[in-house]
Amino acid sequence: MTDAEFARALKQAAYLEGDFTLRSGKKSKYYLDKYLFETQPELLRELGRRFAKYVHDGIDRIAGAELGAIALAAATSLETGKPFVIVRNSKKAGYGTGKLIEGKIEKGDRVLVVEDICTSGGQAIEAMKTLTDAGAVVDKLVVVIDRQEGGRAKIEEAGYAFESLLSSEDLGIAKNP
Repeated sequence: MTDAEFARALKQAAYLEGDFTLRSGKKSKYYLDKYLFETQPELLRELGRRFAKYVHDGIDRIAGAELGAIALAAATSLETGKPFVIVRNSKKAGYGTGKLIEGKIEKGDRVLVVEDICTSGGQAIEAMKTLTDAGAVVDKLVVVIDRQEGGRAKIEEAGYAFESLLSSEDLGIAKNP
């Protein structure tokens, strides 16, 4: 799949117009429904291939924040053979292990974090902080789509490397008013 075909397919699968409130609290005239592209086998397979390009010999694990990035981390793991971990938004209350990170992570593990859509960068920063607090080293964050609304700058200001497969501009989406 070429880059142009990939961008078209993602937009066709996930682009919605209307009045939306994003996780960040921002209002938007469009929404990119990550579940509409993450649940399509051909797109998920292609995402795994594209994320795999960021996995080098020094990467020990792939990480994805719940819920949206779990499928992305799994697809990348399958493509690369590297194990993945899930970073929870909050600890399980009163049952199980109560861990914030599901899967095996060890101090010093180098981790590639994958994410779906970046707007403000808040969830990604929280997930990467959880990983570093556990002793992991975040190599970089790679997102499917950067909405180009300040998230990249916040992530880089927090000290993390940032890459995106596509931007809202690549999808032909005008900046959010």
